[in-house]
Amino acid sequence: MNKRIVSLAMATLLGLSLAACSSGDSTSGTDDTGSSAKTEGTDGGASSSDVANKDKPLVWFNRQPSNSSTGELDTAALNFNDKTYYVGFDANQGAELQGTMIKEYIENNIDKIDRNGDGVIGYVLAIGDIGHNDSIARTRGVRKALGTGVEKDGDINSEPVGTNADGSASAVQDGTLEIGGKKYTVRELASQEMKNSAGATWDAATAGNAIGTWSSSFGDEIDIIASNNDGMGMSMFNAWSKDNEVPTFGYDANSDAVAAIAEGYGGTISQHADVQAYLTLRVLRNALDGVDVDTGIGTADDAGNVLSDDVYVYREEERSYYALNVAVTADNYQDFTDSTKIYEPVSAQLDESAHAVKKVWLNIYNASDNFLSATYQPLLQNYDDILNLDVEYIGGDGQTESNITNRLGNPGQYDAFAINMVKTDNAASYTALLSQ
Repeated sequence: MNKRIVSLAMATLLGLSLAACSSGDSTSGTDDTGSSAKTEGTDGGASSSDVANKDKPLVWFNRQPSNSSTGELDTAALNFNDKTYYVGFDANQGAELQGTMIKEYIENNIDKIDRNGDGVIGYVLAIGDIGHNDSIARTRGVRKALGTGVEKDGDINSEPVGTNADGSASAVQDGTLEIGGKKYTVRELASQEMKNSAGATWDAATAGNAIGTWSSSFGDEIDIIASNNDGMGMSMFNAWSKDNEVPTFGYDANSDAVAAIAEGYGGTISQHADVQAYLTLRVLRNALDGVDVDTGIGTADDAGNVLSDDVYVYREEERSYYALNVAVTADNYQDFTDSTKIYEPVSAQLDESAHAVKKVWLNIYNASDNFLSATYQPLLQNYDDILNLDVEYIGGDGQTESNITNRLGNPGQYDAFAINMVKTDNAASYTALLSQ
């Protein structure tokens, strides 16, 4: 199978070439009209050239098409055709789990948490992307659990506060925890979106710089570090909190973060990436085979692959599959040390004679993102073999949609698409290409 992240330099040249002429990629066996020369198929032998691009299976994953300001789902994108779905994880359930994990850690370790003994549990918060639903949910989850959230437009305010040394910021409030008969104030000392100068969000290097600034300002007032993901969390852990024995809590259960729990990393949340990656490709496989979408998910397939209902939920009205989350702490982290291990209940190889190889175009919005590149993509690459899918992996720069869409110049050579947007508002920039 052809598995590769297309280099940015080559991709840019290819994008320019495709813009200049509408011919296909010469490495993909296309004819002069840009149609795929591929003929293999199932259920009547339909090939990619027999199906209009607008009618091919499409899965959005990791970043749900939505309004980045309101969080409202983009129903047009989710209903692009009758073979379109979203795969992610239950953001609200995971966010509440992260907040609860932090609160319980404070309660169980109060004798060593308040480092300067001032009765104030101070924390700093690394926010990934202020317009991303998952980031918004995680910020709200921490603030809800710690009592620092304030209401705005019917929900907890998720805006960053900058610095809040005296507790006067309007986006948050001081919370209170009573532990062992003593009341403690909980204060969000600082928070910011971790966005670099080039525009990439969830930026680990920016988080590493931020903790340097925050530690200079607050010193031993910082008792807890909370992060919207492990990439940023580990950057802060390695830069400062490990040496200063300040517990850091992240999200994603990346292998390095799980291993770091043995060294003082406070904990993380597994979003069952193994289940997500399987679902991402499974819904495409089912659509390509013309079988019920539940095949190999809630109903066993012909190889015996099936998921139990305690690891995922399907919301039909949203056309979305969500993996459920698990807290990873010092009590259970050894069960999560290999984040790229496929999920055993869905690890059986499909018979190629019944499930012919099909070609899939799949992009990773940011090839430098730790979770996507070190956890999600390796899992996808394990599952694509099992599901007989020839996946072309496209690595984006995490900054601009065009960096990815420029490399979808000839969709006719693919049988299905898996799209990981840069911005959740921009689904139309992809569907427009598929509608031509």
